[in-house]
Amino acid sequence: MSDNTTPELLIGANTEQRVVISPRMANRHGLIAGATGTGKTITLQVLAQSFSDMGVPVLVPDIKGDFSGIAKAGVMGDKLAKRAGQTGLANLQMRGAPTVFWDVFGEHGHPLRLTLADFGPVMLARLLNLNETQSGVLQILFRVADDNGWLLLDLKDLRAMLSHLNQHRAEIGPQYGNISPASIGAIQRSLLSLEGEGGERLFGEPAVTLEDFLQTDEQGRGVVNTLHASRLYRDAPLAYSSILLWLLSELFEQLPEVGDADKPRFVLFFDEAHLLFKDTPKSLVDRIEQVVRLIRSKGVGVYFITQSPLDIPEAILGQLGNRIQHALRAFTPRDQKAVRSAAQTFRANPKLDTEQVITELGVGEALVSVLDEKGVPSAVERILVRPPASQMGPLSTDERSQLLTRSLLAGVYDQELDRDSAYEVLRRQAEQALSNETASTRTQQQANRERAPARSTRKSGLENMAGSLGRSAMRSLGSQLGRAIVRGLLGSFKGR
Repeated sequence: MSDNTTPELLIGANTEQRVVISPRMANRHGLIAGATGTGKTITLQVLAQSFSDMGVPVLVPDIKGDFSGIAKAGVMGDKLAKRAGQTGLANLQMRGAPTVFWDVFGEHGHPLRLTLADFGPVMLARLLNLNETQSGVLQILFRVADDNGWLLLDLKDLRAMLSHLNQHRAEIGPQYGNISPASIGAIQRSLLSLEGEGGERLFGEPAVTLEDFLQTDEQGRGVVNTLHASRLYRDAPLAYSSILLWLLSELFEQLPEVGDADKPRFVLFFDEAHLLFKDTPKSLVDRIEQVVRLIRSKGVGVYFITQSPLDIPEAILGQLGNRIQHALRAFTPRDQKAVRSAAQTFRANPKLDTEQVITELGVGEALVSVLDEKGVPSAVERILVRPPASQMGPLSTDERSQLLTRSLLAGVYDQELDRDSAYEVLRRQAEQALSNETASTRTQQQANRERAPARSTRKSGLENMAGSLGRSAMRSLGSQLGRAIVRGLLGSFKGR
């Protein structure tokens, strides 16, 4: 039977059997592990396109910039034909998958933006690398904005709110909690660092919605959402992992329960998964573990891609039912520990010395264990991974541009919006305060002149100077709030 008609996810085969993931068990999550250069990206491409063929949309981060070829049909050469025959795909038809490209910087895909309100204080505190006290101040900031009906959309809203909290600590503290200038300063410094990494590009409007990622094409195939992340991963790894955590949270919060569905509704791939847990507070790791455990009832599968199983917390690793292990090296004590750990996660096969085989696997080979229809892990098998039907390697710049032009989302996110939000509200308040102060000063000056016509010109001059300084300070504040200048990742300044 051709892979175009069978409702299964074929991973690969050996001389004795084919290894497939049951669609009903695909939302029991999975792991793709192995050293650099052992074939993880091709395995990821095979799974992503197989889910797409089943009508399941996916999101795949493209960290190395070589995944875009999934949108184009591959070329059946001699080596590919041989591998297809060895894995039971003699009739493999080459084709691309429906693909939407995303890029926080808008260079290689549709701009991917979120609002601060959608992102939330917990994720933002992680992104800014705040301690517990500073995170508490951020919680107060969001609460004050919510209670006043002020929208938090982008980083200039955050700056304006920090200034507001600092100026009104005495009034806000008794109701919401103490706010120290030191904490405000620390958050502002972290914000400067985030802006220096290009973080302002991430926040704003129009913001993406969950529905954007849940699309299928006219043939019923799931869309492969590809997040171009090479620059993001290199220069702002916390922002990269935070985007994926945001999407995981949105899927968990918004999707309804579906129970044991025939296939997943969505699959999320976490490449370089160690970033999700590196220096992450235990409270957030516990939350991630809880979401991963419960989200499968929403029809969502989560697949982690990493070099070593040791990168994944044990509580989460135990929930990954479908496992694909490429070769690992055992040069150091840590490497040897990783090999043993990986071997122990598989159900034993008396025909294989799993620990030994992990170090002997060639490129495109893997040890695989999947859940059967009853949810029982299969004995580990050594297989050849099947070839993908799409192109291995990136698209050309022209090919990507043509796909972006034809995309259903073309033009939807290209033009940035700037709605009335906390920054505009607080700026108007500052302007109104300045206007009121100016009017009051003039009224008082007129009254003084009427009461004391012969008043000293020196004193009047001092009053005028004080008024000018006050107005200058207010104009300076407004100017600081009004500027939207981003320090690019390479250090250059770009006006918004």
